[in-house]
Amino acid sequence: MISLFVGIGLVLIIGIYLWVTYNGLVKLRTRVDEAWSDITVQLKRRADLIPQLVETVKGYASHEREVLDRVTSARSATISAQTPAEASQAESGMQQALRGIFAVAESYPDLQASQNFLQLQESLVDSENKIQAARRFYNGGVREYNTKIQVFPNTLYVRGVGFKEREFFEVQDMAAISAPPKIDFG
Repeated sequence: MISLFVGIGLVLIIGIYLWVTYNGLVKLRTRVDEAWSDITVQLKRRADLIPQLVETVKGYASHEREVLDRVTSARSATISAQTPAEASQAESGMQQALRGIFAVAESYPDLQASQNFLQLQESLVDSENKIQAARRFYNGGVREYNTKIQVFPNTLYVRGVGFKEREFFEVQDMAAISAPPKIDFG
């Protein structure tokens, strides 16, 4: 009789552990999905500023076509990115393109003095800060989620019920983001 109660108790403990672990992983997965959504919202917000920036620069530096085309292409890549790996690659291109457009702006004092250009620069800086914050939150969620999947004894069953590790959102070209784009408000 005692062995029956011990057996039932053991089954209950294992069942509760599996239930709590499963529900915890569902919550973490949802948090990671939400964090990825936040990143895409911020990338879209920045991408929406790019056409205005291109038009403003075009008005002052229309012969800088190659730079403007790179920014437009980088914007398209950012919008079409669906996974963290694709977004990472697009982010590297975007950082280089923005660096190029701000370098062009330095050659045109009238452009630098334009109120519209200054507002766009300020909005881009704000977007970059929000993207970085969203990326940190996402990567923190991915780290927690992946760790929970990889620890023993979770690793014995979680993959069998559909939990897979997630990719971090890491920029592939660290040199492209090692220094933020130079933005001169004066």
